[in-house]
Amino acid sequence: MRENFLPAFDFHRTFVEPWSAYFDNTIWIVVMGFLVAATCGLIGCFIILRRMALVGDAISHSLLPGITLAFLLTQSRDTLPMMIGAIAAGVVTVALIEAIRQSSRIKPDAAIGIVFSSLFAIGVVLISVFADSVDLDAECVLYGEIGWIPLEDQVVLGGHEIGPLPVIRMAAIAIIAIGLLLAFYKELLVTSFDAGLAASLGINPGRFQYGLTLFLSVVIVSSFESVGVILVIAMLIFPGATAMLLTDRLPRTLWLSALFSALYAVLGFHLATWLDASIAGGMSVVAGAVFTLVWIFAPRRGLLMKYVFKSHTNVGSSQSSQAEMTAS
Repeated sequence: MRENFLPAFDFHRTFVEPWSAYFDNTIWIVVMGFLVAATCGLIGCFIILRRMALVGDAISHSLLPGITLAFLLTQSRDTLPMMIGAIAAGVVTVALIEAIRQSSRIKPDAAIGIVFSSLFAIGVVLISVFADSVDLDAECVLYGEIGWIPLEDQVVLGGHEIGPLPVIRMAAIAIIAIGLLLAFYKELLVTSFDAGLAASLGINPGRFQYGLTLFLSVVIVSSFESVGVILVIAMLIFPGATAMLLTDRLPRTLWLSALFSALYAVLGFHLATWLDASIAGGMSVVAGAVFTLVWIFAPRRGLLMKYVFKSHTNVGSSQSSQAEMTAS
């Protein structure tokens, strides 16, 4: 029964062969997975602190009508029109969520669900209606196909091929993300923890929230064709959420999120190789598994440690009660 459910595990085929026989393909797939996970993870740390995790989900889904309309207007799948469409969709998404939340009694989570499901549905309908004109695949947007990364056009510099175009583009986005993080770290920190304090210091919280949203849209559209929306959503949440179970300090959280991103990319690739499954899906499954392990075994906030502490507290309380009764 187990053999029918899971393929036989072959250590050499799963862990050795991809790096020995297919190194040129494997390295670019893993690097792309890491770049997407690390970039989304860095942004995701601030999104989680701002309690905007579901907003990232909403933006990821609502980009579909933006990029579809951009293609219909330009008849081009070049990066620039796609990014413009994605950024416009991101701005519309956040604006609609805020408008619904502020002008009605609808709760923020319900407003997010209303906006992202509506916009995503509009995108699916547009693709269906203009199927002959739109060279986009809804399933590609959802799942991506990171396994095709090595076959993409190579970027040539100084007569030498330096890597597939999507990987180089994602690396550039990652470098920009790190640069912006270093340049505006103080402002992002203050606006994420205390918007009132930020305003009193002359920092506009809304401006940084919209800036974060715009850059998030750029990251998503740079990676969705290769890894799909599902992996992007997972990596916006899992690296930061897992790291926050291990530390209270934001710098350590950022470093740990990058470390976890590398772990997701490598182990997720090998899991997908073993199961002959979606690589992006494999990386997301590994992210969920790592979070579960940390959630249970974290030194200070893990379920196991809380259970042990609670047991010791109960034992101590019981002994104190018995001692008081004896003394009386």
